[in-house]
Amino acid sequence: MNYTKVSLEMNGAEFSLETGRMARQANGSVLVGMGDTRALLSVVADKKRSDRSWLPMFVEYRHKTYAAGKIPGGFFKREARPSERETLTCRLIDRPLRPMFPDGYMHATDIISFVISADEKFHADVLSITAASCALNISDIPFRTFVSGVRVADVEGEFIINPSFEQLESSILDLVVAGTDEFVCMIEGECQEVPEDRLLDAVDFAHGWIKKLNDLQRELIEKHGGKEKWDPVLLEENAEILGQVEEFVGSEIAAAVKISGKQERLDTLSALKEKLAEKFVKEDGTPDSEAKDAFGKIEKKTMRNMIVDDGVRVDGRNTTTVRPITIDLGILPRAHGSALFTRGETQSLGTVTLGTKSDEQKIDALEGESWSNYYLHYNFPPFSVGETGRYSGTGRREIGHGKLGERAIKPVLPSTEDFPYTVRIVSEVLESNGSSSMATVCSGCLALMQAGVPISKQVAGVAMGLIKEGDKYAVLTDILGVEDHLGDMDFKVTGTADGITAFQLDTKIAGVSREIMVEALNDAKNARDHILGEMNKAMEKPNENLSPYAPKIATIQIKPKQIGQLIGPGGKVIKKLQEETETNIEINDEGLVFVSAPNQASGEECVERIRLMMTEPEVGDIYKGKVVSIVDFGAFVEYLPGKEGLLHISEIEHFRVGSVSDVLSEGQEIEVKLLEVDQRSGKVRLSRKALLERPEGMPEPKEDDRRGGGGGGHRGRGRR
Repeated sequence: MNYTKVSLEMNGAEFSLETGRMARQANGSVLVGMGDTRALLSVVADKKRSDRSWLPMFVEYRHKTYAAGKIPGGFFKREARPSERETLTCRLIDRPLRPMFPDGYMHATDIISFVISADEKFHADVLSITAASCALNISDIPFRTFVSGVRVADVEGEFIINPSFEQLESSILDLVVAGTDEFVCMIEGECQEVPEDRLLDAVDFAHGWIKKLNDLQRELIEKHGGKEKWDPVLLEENAEILGQVEEFVGSEIAAAVKISGKQERLDTLSALKEKLAEKFVKEDGTPDSEAKDAFGKIEKKTMRNMIVDDGVRVDGRNTTTVRPITIDLGILPRAHGSALFTRGETQSLGTVTLGTKSDEQKIDALEGESWSNYYLHYNFPPFSVGETGRYSGTGRREIGHGKLGERAIKPVLPSTEDFPYTVRIVSEVLESNGSSSMATVCSGCLALMQAGVPISKQVAGVAMGLIKEGDKYAVLTDILGVEDHLGDMDFKVTGTADGITAFQLDTKIAGVSREIMVEALNDAKNARDHILGEMNKAMEKPNENLSPYAPKIATIQIKPKQIGQLIGPGGKVIKKLQEETETNIEINDEGLVFVSAPNQASGEECVERIRLMMTEPEVGDIYKGKVVSIVDFGAFVEYLPGKEGLLHISEIEHFRVGSVSDVLSEGQEIEVKLLEVDQRSGKVRLSRKALLERPEGMPEPKEDDRRGGGGGGHRGRGRR
């Protein structure tokens, strides 16, 4: 068995690549590791070319629960559908690798990553990008570009490569970067209002490590030996057909591309395609597919040249102008918060729903379970682009766009202590012509403010594009759908007026230079400031009051050791409290108590009762209590919720009381003073007469009389 391993030190751990031991019937396979985390990457491709006009590459990333020593939950004890994190990682692997295949490569290709060992320190997602590139390069698949991926954290001003989970928790930056030796081709992540210069420094830091990992891939292949590459059947351009189509409808395509309205432009281009299909027909009577491909190439070339040479875009804008924006707030009467954000022909209906702690989302990851009280869902129905389609499960694109929007808004949300609600944002994309995910950020932020969620700042987002022809290029602000489809870059940037909160860069070329990134970030900052200005015109600060339909939630902090006291034996205390105040009470492990109620008065009553219940009794304090039972020698009074003390018969009145029931009755509310707490037994002695005015002429009690009867029931029974 020809087994080879190479490694280097990274963030105090060993980063390794090995091959030759596992999955040897795949075209290529590599095991990547860091610490005790391991992911097996396998690649397989079909030598027969697909008849599709796009690369049918499928990426799968799966956590195996045995990797962390766990058994899957549920009735079926095996891994089921991929989680959100697994789906997002599939996109993370796909995006930097897809543009690196040869032009015209249309062979079905599978890239599969199995996480087969997981420690509690390192992620396997970014490791899989590097391993996938290595597996492709060591295989016989015609892939010859080295790509690596790394994660960067920023902890106390210091960049950390491939940080541990613990380091990432204290970082202001979570940045994933993939690239070749020359360029960065993919960026994704979130941060806490980081300036553009700091982000660029982090990208440069990441690129230095990317080059080292590319060299490590070369070292493995040099030691192990790579397979001979087979020649793919590339989809080549038919110059003759291209010329004929250009002559037939070239001028009409040029005119159609300049139509600013999306639907009118699409209708015009569609009519030209029908005209083309009638002219270019195969011998069997079917439309010539090569003529159809040539039409698309001419459309793409015409649009790109118009932008690069003339600085004019499809809808007539220059390269830096943002489309017109309109905002409508509170348009849904029963939703807790709503906002309709429209930018050009892109429209997002953002809604906010406020829930209780029971609405938190459970996240079951290899490193352990956790709960999230904030999530954003993005929906993209077919009618938003004027198409028919099935409403099946949530697609990878919807999950990815939703996560980007969620990351963008998260840094400005209030803490759980300040705002104890579970927050769900939903974006319904009702129209789409470019950058619906960025419209989602804007509508979601406005809906939060309309709902009365006390966010610290407004967040806006804009998508930047790129057209590059040779040495000439144009960076585009607020791109259209066609500019995304026919362009070379999609760079989404979100943030506040003070810094970036989330970002996502994808390219369809080998990558982008630092010069282009600097220009794109500067233009994105100007566009973001403009959009924030429009949002502030609509709403400068959050509503002071929540929707009347939102649950009323209050919090109170108790000591963790008091949790059992609040719950009571078998839940007796907490159940009684919930029934009497008509509330719902939930407690976390740190002792933070969440009280949700149908109205504010009930919630405040419950919180006050919990506060009193958790109050430590102090000698000399006065309490308003309730008589819970009467005995021969006195009465037991609940002076604090769940706390009772003895009011001895001698402490009821200044005069001698023959029978307790002559003065007190069960359920009666009285004021009492706490005289003594027995340090050993915890028994409490109370007095009512200490708060009553002494009758005129009555002598002061002797010292023995003051103490009389306070210790226990036997003295009262003796008097009787």
